[in-house]
Amino acid sequence: MSAVPPAPNKLQRSLMRLDEAPAFMRGFVQNVILRRAVPFTGTAGVRFVSLTPERVEAHLPNEHRVRNHIGGVHASAMNLLAETATGMVVGMNVRDDCLPLAKEFSMAFKRRATGGLKAVATLTAEQRAAMQANDKGEVQVTVTVTDEAGVEPVECAFTWAWIPASRPATKN
Repeated sequence: MSAVPPAPNKLQRSLMRLDEAPAFMRGFVQNVILRRAVPFTGTAGVRFVSLTPERVEAHLPNEHRVRNHIGGVHASAMNLLAETATGMVVGMNVRDDCLPLAKEFSMAFKRRATGGLKAVATLTAEQRAAMQANDKGEVQVTVTVTDEAGVEPVECAFTWAWIPASRPATKN
């Protein structure tokens, strides 16, 4: 007997409403909605390519606004891309009564990036189940960042926590 999948959370329900839009507009409208939710992603030009509860793919073109002094994507922009992908996959799974919080990250620079970047963040079925079963916890989210040549210029590790969205008042 297989487990019943959890009901869609608030973020998933919002994205499901995009099905009402004409197909040719869905990607554009999706990016507008998500960039409003996280404005800095719009400033940097992050583009959401695919969003499912198991996997999020986001792209960042190598444009002037995110370039460093040697013409590549700036380290901070690489971090933004990886953090956005991991945060979005967590956001697609956290219960409506919980709040996701970035807890820890590390980024090791391995080589110079060529062109734009792609980040793919994933969660396992076990990680997703834990987020549904517990009102608080943490999870290390797998994320791979590749450049246009298919090379991984950085290795990243992101830990996200989730906590109850509101806490009961404490007695003094």
